[in-house]
Amino acid sequence: MKNEISFDAELAPESFQHHVPQDLKDRIALRIVKFMRVFADKFFAGRYGHRAVVLETVAAVPGMVGGLLQHLKALRHIRDDQGWIRELIEEADNERMHLMTFIKIAQPSRFERFLIAATQLVFYNLYFFLYLLAPRVAHRVVGYLEEEAVVSYTQYLEQIDAGNVENVAAPQIAKDYWKLPDNARLREVVIVIRADEAGHRDKNHEFANKIATGAHP
Repeated sequence: MKNEISFDAELAPESFQHHVPQDLKDRIALRIVKFMRVFADKFFAGRYGHRAVVLETVAAVPGMVGGLLQHLKALRHIRDDQGWIRELIEEADNERMHLMTFIKIAQPSRFERFLIAATQLVFYNLYFFLYLLAPRVAHRVVGYLEEEAVVSYTQYLEQIDAGNVENVAAPQIAKDYWKLPDNARLREVVIVIRADEAGHRDKNHEFANKIATGAHP
């Protein structure tokens, strides 16, 4: 397809960047994410579409929580947020669109929809207090979550290319949101979503680094 080459070139090796933990806080953040990954791998195995639904349920929470707490902090201290609020809210909205897209693709069962609600309930509260008490660790957790997301979507893409997952037509919601061509397929959707996740990874690691150096708002 016309857009396929540009999508792949855009993602090349830089999509697999890894932030090497610098201290105990970074190592804790990485351990939290690796622990979460174990459950996802065991529960969903090769069901990548259903895995993506739950993954995006989790991924859509941090941006909204961070944006809310940064907003309240900016109001309390009567200062500029340096663009953090908009960035975080846009991240949350982008992850929500990932979720809406994969719900169309995977068609989750009633049980999986219950799992989505339960996951959101638990993760929202845990992440809220983590961000309130340790925002640097919270951003680092998201950075590492997004690293894992890039890996997961790469594996998803490999399964599509190998013919193990049907390369179905892209949902209309995805074509509208990412301005994909009318004949776009699942492969193109996975590629653009993986690019989004790589961007969120870099931005959250950047935020964590700014907090560590005192350069945050």
